[in-house]
Amino acid sequence: MPKIEEIHFLANKELIRIKKAKKRREWISKIILYTIIAIGAYLALLPFFWMISTSLKDSSVIFQIPPRWISEHLAWENYPKAIKAIPFIRFTFNSAFITFFRMIGEIFTGALVAYGFARFKFPGRRVLFLILLATIMIPGEITLIPVFIMFTKLNWIDTFKPLIIPSYFGGSAVFIFFLRQYFATIPKQLEEAARIDGCNSFQIFYKIFLPISKPALATIGIWSFQGSWNDLLGPLIYLNSLNKFTLQIGLTMYRSLNKIEWGQLMAASILVMLPVLILFFAAQKYFTEGIKLTGIKG
Repeated sequence: MPKIEEIHFLANKELIRIKKAKKRREWISKIILYTIIAIGAYLALLPFFWMISTSLKDSSVIFQIPPRWISEHLAWENYPKAIKAIPFIRFTFNSAFITFFRMIGEIFTGALVAYGFARFKFPGRRVLFLILLATIMIPGEITLIPVFIMFTKLNWIDTFKPLIIPSYFGGSAVFIFFLRQYFATIPKQLEEAARIDGCNSFQIFYKIFLPISKPALATIGIWSFQGSWNDLLGPLIYLNSLNKFTLQIGLTMYRSLNKIEWGQLMAASILVMLPVLILFFAAQKYFTEGIKLTGIKG
């Protein structure tokens, strides 16, 4: 019979072998996973890199075969030319004006409605919330004509009102749902303590819920900014005057020029994209935290 020491030695040797095999499998899994992520990131960023490359090329080399990522001559002049080709500064101001006030409306009213659904118990609350969620599945194109007729009767056509004022009546159903889920995770003890101190419901909302909900508010702020800044259909339908056009309409105007300068068009596209990228990276901490915490409690 083998000695006890030999049995322990063989058992430890087998255990070490199993641990090494497990670590090897983990390393192989990580390498495969990171490789897939790297390939996916490369494919996702490839159009963006190509856009940057095209914005720094002369028209004569943009469609050159085989394509070249970096041109011998970097055409930095495409950027000032892109700004001068259309009323770029005016369009930027219009887009910023609409986006800012629309974002404020969607954040505040969306938070207010979500607070009501999360904290108030009233008859028909669940039915109203289900109806609200059902509106998410309704394509905007279905309500496009009746909404346009309504704004026409209000004489709001060729003004910023159709693009801003609706956001102050509850905002997006997605934002309300998102914030409602976040508000549901806030302990009720905070609300009860505030009521003992004499706070009413609205004071609890803006003194406790809003400061605590900065990650969620930042998240929907980014979504609202991106949606409004990149909106083409709304301004295209409701705005007629050149001095009221937004940047998205301005980008389409490059195609109406005598000759499409693709380098200038890509340069203008990058300039339009920059505010969204800056906002995302500036609020990235709140964005990831808001996504992580939302939905923990239904």
